[in-house]
Amino acid sequence: MTRIGRRWLAASGVALMTAGCGSGDTLDGSASPITRRPPAENEFTPVELEETLDDLVAEINKKPGEPMQMAVLLKSVNGFFEPIAKGAIRAMGELDATGNVIGSPEPPGDQARDMELQNLQIEQALMDGAEAIGITPFGDANVAALDVAVAKGVPVVTLDSDLVASKRSIYVGTLSEPAGVKAGQALLALLPPPPGTVVIHGNADPTWVDGVNRTQGARQVFEAAGYTTVVRQATWSEEGEAEDVAWMKSQIETADPPAVGLIGLFDIAFRCAMAAEAAGKPDLPVVTFDFHPRTVDYMRQGRIKATHIQRQYYQGYFVPYILHAIKNIGLQATREVLAQRMVDGSRFNLGLDVVTADKVDAYSDFLGIIDARP
Repeated sequence: MTRIGRRWLAASGVALMTAGCGSGDTLDGSASPITRRPPAENEFTPVELEETLDDLVAEINKKPGEPMQMAVLLKSVNGFFEPIAKGAIRAMGELDATGNVIGSPEPPGDQARDMELQNLQIEQALMDGAEAIGITPFGDANVAALDVAVAKGVPVVTLDSDLVASKRSIYVGTLSEPAGVKAGQALLALLPPPPGTVVIHGNADPTWVDGVNRTQGARQVFEAAGYTTVVRQATWSEEGEAEDVAWMKSQIETADPPAVGLIGLFDIAFRCAMAAEAAGKPDLPVVTFDFHPRTVDYMRQGRIKATHIQRQYYQGYFVPYILHAIKNIGLQATREVLAQRMVDGSRFNLGLDVVTADKVDAYSDFLGIIDARP
């Protein structure tokens, strides 16, 4: 292992999930066509996304290329990111790609430290011979390292969080501001007429642009409808849970006009339900994001009315295919196949799964079928 690899492992530990093996050649020496695993037959299967992948594979298979080495660098491989890792590993196996899905076994922590460590991962991936990189970037401090990769001819695809200042080829994931708007509209339908205060568990830290955009998307829905909003800066640490709940509880108790609902925009959104209970108002409507096990528990109790899933499995599953396509058919041809869901030529919108409380068990079953439970 190189010096960089040792520094990364010594700093925080890393989980390596190896995918791909073999040559990908047929007996006559030609490259093997790609064969995908059939999609699940389920009410939650994103049929349009599956059809788009089929179209991409069909285009690649017109002239199959050799398997490639790639690296998928994630903020973590647990919790929210675990389905992303599973999807990426499955796709890399179907592509017969070599390489690793790499991420910390711990949830993200200090932003500056995590960006520095991820830059070391990028450098290590290049030294190890990666021909393409997929990444969930931490922030702007990753731009220079990614641009070095692109300058070396290594295409970069971002997922979950975008980095528009970089020279990445395509972003794959949920579009943050429209997602915030959609979740805001879901809660808006449950609120009494204004005036009233909506408590938002969101992000105001400008270093995380996607978090700001999602928060602003939800906020504008409520303010346009005549409600007052207050925003809690989400904190992911264990100590942050008590701080988040205490702050939102105080807002519920003192809001003027009175609090009428809460919305959480990230995977720790179940804290909104905790705050409402702590304030003695468990009937306040709550809408959330993602499918954290604690969110699921509150949904089964009827305390969270709906949640919005960012299709993490498909984020991970799409990225290796897109990287493979960029290498084999070119960036422009790849964008043309993906065009139906492309925004401004560089962002691929995976959309959201909106799951209401009465569908929580059915959706959990769907995630089990595709092996995507976090």
